[in-house]
Amino acid sequence: MQASADTGLARDRPAANGAARSRVLLVEDSARLAASIREYLERHGFEVFIEGDGLAVGERFERLKPEVVILDLMLPGKDGLAICRELRAANRTPILMLTAKGDSIDQVVGLEMGADDYVVKPVEPRVLLARVEALLRRASAAKDNAGMLQVADLVLDLRALRVTRAARAIALQPREFRLLEYLMRHEGQVVTRTMLFEAVWDYNFDPQTNVIDVQISRLRNKVDRDFSPPLIHTIRGVGYSLRTHA
Repeated sequence: MQASADTGLARDRPAANGAARSRVLLVEDSARLAASIREYLERHGFEVFIEGDGLAVGERFERLKPEVVILDLMLPGKDGLAICRELRAANRTPILMLTAKGDSIDQVVGLEMGADDYVVKPVEPRVLLARVEALLRRASAAKDNAGMLQVADLVLDLRALRVTRAARAIALQPREFRLLEYLMRHEGQVVTRTMLFEAVWDYNFDPQTNVIDVQISRLRNKVDRDFSPPLIHTIRGVGYSLRTHA
């Protein structure tokens, strides 16, 4: 059953009580699930708007300018992966994807399309709330942090969210950017997969998943492939280290 989108410009205006509440655009075509999520998040201080039609998400996003997007994968009109790719191409608003239980392929593809995190259905409200709050904290920190990180000729500009190596721009997805930032902040140190998972993904490490190895491989392909010396090193059986020497 398709969720009814909140309609009318009045419904898309900020709360009348003047309180500053973070806006969430919930893209979900199950009316029952969407209503349940909205009720829970609104009890915790968020302003939630529902859109059930994949084709209407772009216009709705531009009108609302939400702080977070919660995006289901399976939608009528346009699927969540296509929507994620389109939203990420134009902005850095945090995107939390809802995926089917155990569907690791969609989870990895969603992250590759630019999603910041994912929650597996059936949705546990407390977990969803924690993930949304974590995304907002990271987004706020990214705005507040000034300056740059540099290792050799690799430069990460925290304010402009820009990465260059040897003065050449490197295009990174948001997750790749945060992963690189963590590695650069721990230059010369060995960081374990558990450390990366907890710092960049904000939930407990699942030893069965290969999502970190996939992301590191893609990051290394962008940061090291056409440059010398290689900076991202695999420490077999332990984790990874970003450093200028082997």
